Amino acid sequence: MARLLALDYGKVRTGIAVTDEMQLIASGLTTVETSTLFSFLKTYLTDENVELIVLGEPKQMDGSASESEILIQKFLEKFKKQFPDIPIERQDERFTSKMAFQAMLDSGIGKKQRQNKALIDQVSATIILQSYLEKK
Repeated sequence: MARLLALDYGKVRTGIAVTDEMQLIASGLTTVETSTLFSFLKTYLTDENVELIVLGEPKQMDGSASESEILIQKFLEKFKKQFPDIPIERQDERFTSKMAFQAMLDSGIGKKQRQNKALIDQVSATIILQSYLEKK
């Protein structure tokens, strides 16, 4: 089997998580500046066997698309041109940042690390991926 890769896409940073090859466990991989995301993906997708990208889908409380969906749609268009053989599925990401912060609190991570937005994005990507795995 191949890995699944999750993206918590943001205007400034993108959190990235990945599964093991058996697709059982979601783990945080890294956070990259969104401006360098395609460079990262090109290298990672060349080096690793990735079957699917799970992309967070930000929604408002009423289920409508959030403002950041416009940026995500532009990303999707470019991604599909550069990586036409890798499918993308969307996963609702409502509350993932709050869940990530709470998970960090529960695990005893210190205040200074909890303020690290890059770490929050990475944990959010992990929650997106874990939610996808549970749904699957």
